[in-house]
Amino acid sequence: MPQWFDSLGRLPIKTVMVHEQRMAYLDVGQGPPVILLHGFGGSMWQWEHQQVALSAHFRVITPDLVGSGLSDKPDIDYRPDQLLEFLVGFMDELQIPQASVVGNSMGAGLALGLALDHPTRVSQLILIGGFPAHVMEHLASPSLRRALTTSAPSWLVSFGNWLFGGLVLESTLHEFVYDPALLTPAVLDRSNRNRQQPGLFRALLTVGTNLPLWEENFAPRIGTITHRTLIVWGEEDRVFPLPAGDLLHRTIVGSTFVRIPKAGHIPQWERPDLVNQELITFIRR
Repeated sequence: MPQWFDSLGRLPIKTVMVHEQRMAYLDVGQGPPVILLHGFGGSMWQWEHQQVALSAHFRVITPDLVGSGLSDKPDIDYRPDQLLEFLVGFMDELQIPQASVVGNSMGAGLALGLALDHPTRVSQLILIGGFPAHVMEHLASPSLRRALTTSAPSWLVSFGNWLFGGLVLESTLHEFVYDPALLTPAVLDRSNRNRQQPGLFRALLTVGTNLPLWEENFAPRIGTITHRTLIVWGEEDRVFPLPAGDLLHRTIVGSTFVRIPKAGHIPQWERPDLVNQELITFIRR
């Protein structure tokens, strides 16, 4: 476990035990709590540009979800209900009864699940680039579609990752990020280090297996959400194109929809100047 998260500043990486598993997280700033949830295959790095800007106003908590990043990757099914149990347990261990919850991509799906099954734990809901109902109908990324539909065993995928993972990773990141100039050697290097975490691919492959559980138990209820909701979408999103965001906006009555120009599926990383201001304004309102 590294001691520090080195990005725009040097932040200590903290850990906490949740249901007998270690979760790594960042915890900076003071004020109303804001929890940032990363997406499929991601980690706390997806929120590197939010740490300084948001912590000037809020207490910002950024976990590596169980099965991802520096957190433990136990031999479990990674069903949506299990991921929710870990998120609620994480909040309990940090003594956070309620927070503004911000999720990107699959993290937005987890944020939606928390709002639906534990509504009192969410004060405000912010969804960035996800998570629409009928996921496979909206999914435009060939790389993610292959990952979610593969029938290959995890050992074979891990072996292929060892042989060709760097090339596949770079191709995938080009689907996620609109501006290729942002994919510097340093960014590619840390992404490669993340994919080499032991146990990562087994955890990732369960997401596709469990997608029907999301569609059955959560997606049909999205329209019942009554929390103040902000939906942020990159105009050049090649994973879930803009119409998916517009549909989510129309499904959640009263939600606010913000489009971010010249940004793909991780607009908070590509255009933090615009996204941070939207987040701060919405949460403080």
